[in-house]
Amino acid sequence: MTGPAGSATSGTDARPAARRSHRLRTKLIVAMLALLAAICASVGVVSHLAMNTYLTAQIDSGLHEAAARSFGPKGPPPGSSTTDPLPSGQPNPLDTRGQRPGTLLALFVKGVDTSSAVVQNDGSTVPLTTADLLLVEKLDPNGPPTELALSSGHYRVSASTAMTGTGGLLVTGLSTTERDSILRSLDLVTTVVSLAGLGIIGLVGTVIVRRSLRPLDELSAVATTVATLPLESGEAAIHVRIPPMAAQPGTEVGEVGVAFNNMLDHLTRAFAARHAGEVKVRQFVADASHELRTPLTSIRGYTELVLLSEKLTPAGTSALRRVDSESRRMSALVEDLLLLARLDEGQRGELADVDLTDLLMETTQDSKVAARDHHWSLQLPEEPVSVHAVESELRQVLINLLSNAAKHTPAGTSIRVGLAVAGASAELSIEDDGDGIPQEFLEHIFTRFSRADPARASSSGGNSSGLGLAIVQALAEANGGSVAVESTPGRTRFTLRLPTM
Repeated sequence: MTGPAGSATSGTDARPAARRSHRLRTKLIVAMLALLAAICASVGVVSHLAMNTYLTAQIDSGLHEAAARSFGPKGPPPGSSTTDPLPSGQPNPLDTRGQRPGTLLALFVKGVDTSSAVVQNDGSTVPLTTADLLLVEKLDPNGPPTELALSSGHYRVSASTAMTGTGGLLVTGLSTTERDSILRSLDLVTTVVSLAGLGIIGLVGTVIVRRSLRPLDELSAVATTVATLPLESGEAAIHVRIPPMAAQPGTEVGEVGVAFNNMLDHLTRAFAARHAGEVKVRQFVADASHELRTPLTSIRGYTELVLLSEKLTPAGTSALRRVDSESRRMSALVEDLLLLARLDEGQRGELADVDLTDLLMETTQDSKVAARDHHWSLQLPEEPVSVHAVESELRQVLINLLSNAAKHTPAGTSIRVGLAVAGASAELSIEDDGDGIPQEFLEHIFTRFSRADPARASSSGGNSSGLGLAIVQALAEANGGSVAVESTPGRTRFTLRLPTM
């Protein structure tokens, strides 16, 4: 079936789903927490570095004091810095009195270990291991203090020759255990406090952001409500508005609410003006149609009278027959306009129980006689199907759909008419294997005065007024039903659904 005067709506082309983005409140909360986390991390790093620098400076100061106390008030033993190593069995020349626990002392004379000691917590001392001595012996006496990992722990050590005289190397060291413990405690406290602060700020921030953006939720709800209103035609009034609390000037969100309400007021006025114009146009069409019925009837009557009573030339007879044909076409158009005007005003016939099976058989048989060059088939259920509707209106719907299928398909097309019951609805289908309806026309096929490409018009000259399927939709909806169409090349199907009794 190829683009007649009005058909049913078709589904829009599927579009790829847009990638879902995060909500604004989520973005704000995440951004706030990320910024606070960066600040906490920066504070933690700076605090760690500052405390490490301070504590390390304290250790370096303690290294100098430990070196000064290592030989006691009398200084190094005689000859220990310039002569051979002390004889075997000589007492430890290093003085560990007054040294704090964790102090490391080692004396090297001409590259040989003279004495070494590590002060314990109880004041006793233990010598360094051979591996530890090999590490500390390599220290540069002119270099800054450095840190070493020895067998007894981590130490900050320094080497000096100033207190031993020439030829001797004194290594002093202090354990970094206390410093490292303080830094770990500082890092732990900073981490715990930061996480707790982020959690509290996250909760409080979430509440604040939600309260601040609540007007946007109300605006979204109103916009969603407006989107579902039937604004296509008729008296379209928009009664919903943004609440006053969400539409207060002075804030960004409030100004959006005010602007949205102003837009809705403008749309309401525009819809009211449009509806008033539609009412005037429909009234004019109804009045004009009423006025045209009488002269058209007179034209047809006088034309028939002249054709029957007067002798005319062949050209005159042809001209009068043409006048008669056009007057009949105009009369049909006027009747269609009057029918739509009556439906717009709610003027209808009496509702009654209608046997849809018999009605479909009658109208299909009439269409089969009128279009003998098509192949017709009818499929009916075993049990009669009845609906509660206006019989004359349903008859008009079926006549329009069947004639639409015949007029807009070429000779030899197969037209299949079927009736079935689906749940609480009677489903009537009219399907053909014609060329199909152009996809760009399907969206407007039920619009009044809409017609497909003239090149695809009927063979009778394309005189369709574009009201046929508009009347079908109006009558179907007036009887509580609906009509739809789907079309592809080689298959067009109109489906009429009506509530059963």
